[in-house]
Amino acid sequence: MYVKNIVFGSILPLSAAALFLFTSCDKDDDDNNSNRTVTETVVANPDFSLLETAVGRAQLATYLGSTNNITVFAPTNDAFTAAGLTESAIGTTPVATLDAVLKYHVLAQRIPSSSVPAGPNAEVTTVNGAKAYVTRNNNGVFINGIKVAQADVNATNGVIHVIGSVLMPPSGNIVETAVANSNLTYLVAAVQRAGASGTDIAAALSAAGPLTVFAPTNQAFIDAGFPTIASIQSADPNTIKNILLYHVLNARVFSSDLTEGATPATLQGGNVTITLAGGAKVKGAGNSTAAAITGTNIVATNGVIHVIDKVLLP
Repeated sequence: MYVKNIVFGSILPLSAAALFLFTSCDKDDDDNNSNRTVTETVVANPDFSLLETAVGRAQLATYLGSTNNITVFAPTNDAFTAAGLTESAIGTTPVATLDAVLKYHVLAQRIPSSSVPAGPNAEVTTVNGAKAYVTRNNNGVFINGIKVAQADVNATNGVIHVIGSVLMPPSGNIVETAVANSNLTYLVAAVQRAGASGTDIAAALSAAGPLTVFAPTNQAFIDAGFPTIASIQSADPNTIKNILLYHVLNARVFSSDLTEGATPATLQGGNVTITLAGGAKVKGAGNSTAAAITGTNIVATNGVIHVIDKVLLP
């Protein structure tokens, strides 16, 4: 499915979110959009042309134009492009897939920025039935760790909040999400090998949670001395278990929740260190250098995954 390809490819940082400063609703927004529906507002804004294309293909224009009291988190053109959803890609994406993705951006209530729950990460149910997580604090409004770039664009039937990333609905729990990602096959093999220790890591990562997993890529495992999956399968399962649990936090932590110098505790019992200067990184006590967080905010039904380029060592 196309969504899996774009969910597990490069999840880019919010460069597009800098398109706008976060602002609350102002008079210009009211004047320009108070006589337009959500659909008409999208059509009138050239920076929503890819959203308009996606809405048209998914046959949601009437829904977004006639349903009252909705909230739409609207990705910009740059957000669609960063997710691999160019105009041509949208044209070949199955309608059902686009429908699921777009409805994940819609809430069945009109929620201005001032009414977004403080959270952090308050659970809301989107129109497609999947959960999303919103936060309002001194830094702005966030959904699934993505900052709202422009808030409170009012329409006659709802409100639009502009975002710089396309939100992808969860496709399963953390284990199912990792299994679907071809760049995490070594991690999946490690989870399976750790089960020989007597602790079912796969079951732990499939539990209700919420959990956060810093997920090393295949290359990260290779660089850490596991050149093949066979080398993981022959490793001491207790060692693998200890390493894996060191990558898991017992909370849902989006990129927007990471703070400079934080030392969150892991399920292994040790702590990792977060740094933000020069890009978000996480460092294990046994690592000489920090791992870069190369993919952020991959939402699973029981938590969130951040992809990293090094294996964390306790």
